[in-house]
Amino acid sequence: MLIPKKVKHRKWHKGRSKKRRVETRGLTLAYGSFGLKALEAAWVNSKQIEAGRRAISNFMKREGKVWIRIFPDKPITQKPPEVTMGGGKGDVDHYVFPIQRGRL
Repeated sequence: MLIPKKVKHRKWHKGRSKKRRVETRGLTLAYGSFGLKALEAAWVNSKQIEAGRRAISNFMKREGKVWIRIFPDKPITQKPPEVTMGGGKGDVDHYVFPIQRGRL
């Protein structure tokens, strides 16, 4: 799983949704001849990135090379089940990469 080794701030604010925004960076291929393009904004976690990498590698029969150019560095917190309200923000559960429309 992809997680940051060291972070400056352990828990982040959620931030505003940027679903209408179109990506300004990452619009051209940096490596290779083919790429995946995001058609809508979403949060992509490390399990989804790894599943996509495995599916592409299996389809190519390990002949080509796959470059992953996104890294999940936004922490998502979650409180344990059956915990009462209050008591502050929950612990970090997993990390995501917020992706906008148009990103390759």
